[in-house]
Amino acid sequence: MGALAPIVVYWIYAGAYQMLPRLDRYRMHSRKEEELRNLVSLPTVIKGVLLQQLVQATVALSLFAMTSKVGLTGKSLQPSFLVQICQALIAMLVMDTWQYFVHRYMHQNTFLYRHVHSQHHRLVVPYAIGALYNHPLEGLLLDTLGGAISFLVSGMTAQTAVFFFSFAVIKTVDDHCGLWLPGNIFHALFQNNTAYHDIHHQLQGTKYNYSQPFFVMWDKLLGTHMPYTLEKRPDGGFEARPLKE
Repeated sequence: MGALAPIVVYWIYAGAYQMLPRLDRYRMHSRKEEELRNLVSLPTVIKGVLLQQLVQATVALSLFAMTSKVGLTGKSLQPSFLVQICQALIAMLVMDTWQYFVHRYMHQNTFLYRHVHSQHHRLVVPYAIGALYNHPLEGLLLDTLGGAISFLVSGMTAQTAVFFFSFAVIKTVDDHCGLWLPGNIFHALFQNNTAYHDIHHQLQGTKYNYSQPFFVMWDKLLGTHMPYTLEKRPDGGFEARPLKE
């Protein structure tokens, strides 16, 4: 479950976004813009995501096998609910820290950006199913290794990891969905949201808003935070416009 649940959750949640009606009045970019600016087809994106998830599941199964704690009854030993909440918060901070610095380095290193990270930015206009569309090396370093480190440092069990990584997957998909829907709880709870990450995918924002998937603290502390205004477009939908600090 710890290895497979996040994969199932990804396709259910991203698939639900994909099957929504047009919702043009809530889109960050028009459908025409998505078709013209994106440099990779949907089938290629799906194959890339499946490859990354295969690697993630393999690493997760290995980690859970090595770290499982089983009692005399043969059942996994679970800490209290409060301890699990603390473990999840630690994992969020560790994951954010790892992903910020690796993500930023992949932008600043010309070779890594050109040959590795630029694959993710072929989706100039992000959409839900493409949330985990990365070069295999980036998927391994950024997501798989980052998840493994956050799991080990936090000390959570595989059972807790089912919920934590499923939540992280939902958050990541939501950040790439390209929609600014009313009542979205992630927009209320997190500054790092759909519009925040959309700025990063714009040409003038690629050197900013590296933080993902939860908080924006590293961007603000290290001067890579790009504020924005969210404005309605005359033809429907919203536009996140970067502002200079």
